[in-house]
Amino acid sequence: MQKTMNRTPAVASTFANYATKVPEVALAFWIIKIAATTLGETGGDSVTMTLNWGYLIGTAIFFSLLVALVIVQIAADKFHPFIYWATIVASTTAGTTMADFADRSLGIGYAGGSSLLFVCLMAVLAAWYWSLGSISVATVNTPKVEAFYWTAITFSQTLGTALGDWMADSTGYEHGAFVFGAGLAVLAAAYYRTNVSRVFLFWAAFILSRPLGATVGDFLDKPVSDGGLALSRPIASAVIGAFIIACLLVLPQRAGRHPGQCETVS
Repeated sequence: MQKTMNRTPAVASTFANYATKVPEVALAFWIIKIAATTLGETGGDSVTMTLNWGYLIGTAIFFSLLVALVIVQIAADKFHPFIYWATIVASTTAGTTMADFADRSLGIGYAGGSSLLFVCLMAVLAAWYWSLGSISVATVNTPKVEAFYWTAITFSQTLGTALGDWMADSTGYEHGAFVFGAGLAVLAAAYYRTNVSRVFLFWAAFILSRPLGATVGDFLDKPVSDGGLALSRPIASAVIGAFIIACLLVLPQRAGRHPGQCETVS
């Protein structure tokens, strides 16, 4: 006969081993994620454009920071909100500079850069699924899964940047933000109204939230003549960074549940 396990100290310890290293995907997650992607756009542009260090140097700086934070994240024994979101910000900032490098320095344009990054992301997700049988973020609790997770996160952030820049260049920042915001609304409706795969909806939303942040970031710091507000990139970055820290202090952040936490025994 099936019965739910009693939470003895030993069993509680076993359950703790099932805790994921990523936050629960709830409203707070998406609020902070969109703010982080906006910070990635303004922060990346601060280095490559305001400081005029260029896309290659900017990519090298932020990618090195990303690698260091991923190592810290993987080495951590449990979910730590500030470490996790610092790594997300690093991935979105590195994504900004890498997308700009692919789109502009490589000379393949927005369409070419977006296509290349899409293929790279699909390849990572396919390799992850082939190796472990799932690409669900609910399983991110071992170094191997985390390596796949952060690789996919980085490519999705980079792809989102390229898509956001492509849309902003084609239709303007306000229209781009509206299109990607509407796309996220459709995904939210699908989540609540349909049985579409939650894993698919997560990755689709994660990708689309990046260009939304990119277009908002561009709107904040691009010249008025280009349809932006011409705000200082460093100041905009500081304000958004302060907002993220406030969210982490105020909004609840807890580790997502691993499927093993729902298991029962005979």
